[in-house]
Amino acid sequence: MLGDALSYLKNSDDWIPTLLIGGVLSALSVLILPAFVVQGYLVRVLRGAAKKDRAAPSFTDWGGLAVDGLKLFVVSVVYGLAAMVPIVAVLFAVFGISSVTTDPTTGAPNAAVGILGLVATLFVLLFGVLVGYFAPAGYANFAVEDSLGAAFDVSTIVAAATTSEYLKGWLLAVVAGVVLGLVGAALSALVVGVFVLFYAQVVTYYLFGRGFAEGLSKKRRGVAESNF
Repeated sequence: MLGDALSYLKNSDDWIPTLLIGGVLSALSVLILPAFVVQGYLVRVLRGAAKKDRAAPSFTDWGGLAVDGLKLFVVSVVYGLAAMVPIVAVLFAVFGISSVTTDPTTGAPNAAVGILGLVATLFVLLFGVLVGYFAPAGYANFAVEDSLGAAFDVSTIVAAATTSEYLKGWLLAVVAGVVLGLVGAALSALVVGVFVLFYAQVVTYYLFGRGFAEGLSKKRRGVAESNF
């Protein structure tokens, strides 16, 4: 899977123009519209990976790319809010409790509040990881079905994400994204850095899409076999 992801862009006949366009658009993302075009391209990467396409798509139908990118942005915002609202609520609750249970002589919170704060911190971290784990499955389902509603189809997302195939794709995506991201960041002073970062996104989204599709296919085969 990782080998396919790393070679996905290079297998395209026009991979150099695609890489150049992607890198330039990424550099111009502060202008907003280029960012949507790049996100739209990543939607196509998710879709192509799910179909096990050998080569990456090209930058064509830029209007369609921008629309898909805007949709993916909306989906990511919803997932972001889903992660932030419970986290903020927990933090406010902890701070509220600590403000009324501090030692009046020292002003320090008591031991119970300290333990509560630790538990809340662990909850926040775990919840953030869970959202980060399931969100790419939502992105992939949106790309495959070409529907905003599919991004929040809980049954399909959970079915795919609770498989070893998706876990493998997700872990590989995280590792590849971190490694390539660090390389791109290290080269940020040079022009080549932005192209490495775009390549890292393509690799990462390919792995998300491939892991999702293989996981969902496995789960559906299992359900079909159990019905016989």
